[in-house]
Amino acid sequence: MTLGPITLGHYLSLGGILFALSVIGIFLNRRNLIVLLMAIELMLLAVNLNFVAFSHYLGDMAGQVFVFFILTVAAAESAIGLAILVVLFRNRASIAVDELDTLKG
Repeated sequence: MTLGPITLGHYLSLGGILFALSVIGIFLNRRNLIVLLMAIELMLLAVNLNFVAFSHYLGDMAGQVFVFFILTVAAAESAIGLAILVVLFRNRASIAVDELDTLKG
């Protein structure tokens, strides 16, 4: 049984499913900050998958260069987000999003 080649539509539908799962994760779980950060990372990876798929389909390297920069920014965002999370846990002894009203003006 042959399934045929993997086309651009397969990659785009997988990227769409991953993006939808991350949006659902953000809206359903608004209590745990670590899960919110993981959902944002999953969203960025879904976008990266679409960039790489279009880059391969069009024969252009620009999409893969964008992915490199997006991964760099995502790594910096994760490091800064986790550092802020550690400081908040030391001050509040909790990482629940509902209890983090320190930054309100």
